[in-house]
Amino acid sequence: MGDLVGDIREIIFETLRSSLPKPVEITEKTHIVEDLGLDSVAVMDFVMEIEDRLDISVPLDKIAEIETVGDLIAAMQNLKAGS
Repeated sequence: MGDLVGDIREIIFETLRSSLPKPVEITEKTHIVEDLGLDSVAVMDFVMEIEDRLDISVPLDKIAEIETVGDLIAAMQNLKAGS
């Protein structure tokens, strides 16, 4: 399970970095909207890309609960473990 956690974390960090217009330091405490300046459309695009890469589907109510990169990693781990 440890490798899965690292893989999910790396996929999320890679995808976020490629979505941002300029390099920003990203940690698990980084707020996706406030710190990275992503609007709702950018967040949805970003989440769809992660869904494709991890072969999972994230319910909209789960997306609404996610505030930080750490929240996103935990949600993706839970969804992947349940699939």
